[in-house]
Amino acid sequence: MLRMGAAAAGGAVLVGGLETGAAQAAPGAKRVLRAPALAPGDRVRVVSPGSTPDPTNMARGIEILRSWGLEVELGTHVFATYGYLAGTDAQRLADLNAALNDPGIRAVFAARGGYGTQRIVDGIDVSGVRRDPRVVVGFSDITSIHGKLWREAGLVTFYGPMVNWSDDRTGPDSAEALRRAVMTTAPVTITRDPAETAAPVLVPGRASGPLLGGCLTLLSTSLGAGDIPKFDDAILFFEDVDEAPYSIDMMLTELRRVGVLSRVAGVAIGQITNSVGEPGEWDAAAVLKDRLSDLGVPVLGGLRLGHGNGQLTVPLGARATIDAEAGTLTVQPGVRPR
Repeated sequence: MLRMGAAAAGGAVLVGGLETGAAQAAPGAKRVLRAPALAPGDRVRVVSPGSTPDPTNMARGIEILRSWGLEVELGTHVFATYGYLAGTDAQRLADLNAALNDPGIRAVFAARGGYGTQRIVDGIDVSGVRRDPRVVVGFSDITSIHGKLWREAGLVTFYGPMVNWSDDRTGPDSAEALRRAVMTTAPVTITRDPAETAAPVLVPGRASGPLLGGCLTLLSTSLGAGDIPKFDDAILFFEDVDEAPYSIDMMLTELRRVGVLSRVAGVAIGQITNSVGEPGEWDAAAVLKDRLSDLGVPVLGGLRLGHGNGQLTVPLGARATIDAEAGTLTVQPGVRPR
């Protein structure tokens, strides 16, 4: 099912409304673009900007997208392999740019993360999304793409599950959260989960600003590059996986030293997954408290956003309000009415 003949337009493989986007004035001078909400019948494209997905998991993700009435296409090189990458840099970039600039494509879903987007992010052509905003979804390694589209086009994108779907990790709640985020204009509210690793991390207060960030490792390794957002007066969001507490300390210390953490309005912490330290040392929650509690801004941990079980979806770039004492992160809709 996944390897049908190539479609003529956009170099895509078929598996399965067009409206010009309007810029909206954000707080301050930033020009913000939101795509129209997705609707049944819309064409969406799945691409692999990083690593190669699993065909079985992909079939499940495609099934979920099609159950919403979406017409799913695959980029030509979705299942290609080149070392640990889903094809060469040129192949992965060509698929991504084709999806971002095809006027018939209403959404671009990442197949999976892994590694590879930083190798191609500088070549992304944002002209199509400037003229005609479309939904873009992914997390982890896709952080670089989110940042690039925000910096250069002001596009609100979505940090949520990818099409390489695992029902064990992302069940019905995850699917419904993704659907609501991209197919309705309802605000998104994420509530602190006491079971999450970072749930003990809390600095009381309330603040608002654009929600920006992603995977902490990708933010750290992008400092000084053109894809990292400017976090002035923003709500900084981050999450990560398989990083020891000292590594999280190192990356947050780096953000402190370059001035990022002195300029944010608040901090929202997602899932800190599989962070294991040595016996007797700080755990991840202790590191987060040490590095963030003296910033003078609200800090809220324990949000189900990231690599952990039950992952939810949030718009990046949309205006958000963090209420640490209430345990909520509320984000304005990432899409606009059709």
